[in-house]
Amino acid sequence: MRRFGCVVKVRPEKLAYYKELHANPWPEVNAMIKECNLRNFSIYYKNGLLFSYLEYTGDDYEADQQKMAAHLKTQEWWQETSPCQMPLEGEPEGTLWVEMEEIYHLD
Repeated sequence: MRRFGCVVKVRPEKLAYYKELHANPWPEVNAMIKECNLRNFSIYYKNGLLFSYLEYTGDDYEADQQKMAAHLKTQEWWQETSPCQMPLEGEPEGTLWVEMEEIYHLD
């Protein structure tokens, strides 16, 4: 199992919409997330930042990410969520969620 922590900025004027979307996630998107071996997936908000945590339980992360990216309903979901987000300072334009370095973990 591989753990991921990621971060992105949220556009202040889009925060309420982003929260609304995630209060009622699309079942097809949740199913694809699970089908692509992602588990224990959470998103948190604080001071203009969104933080995500997830666990990857598969054996080919890149292939699973490509599968998710090819899924039409997930593409539609991203069309709704991506405009709510913006890159962190110093990240290339269009780069949204960036992986964080894990410093500490306790089971």
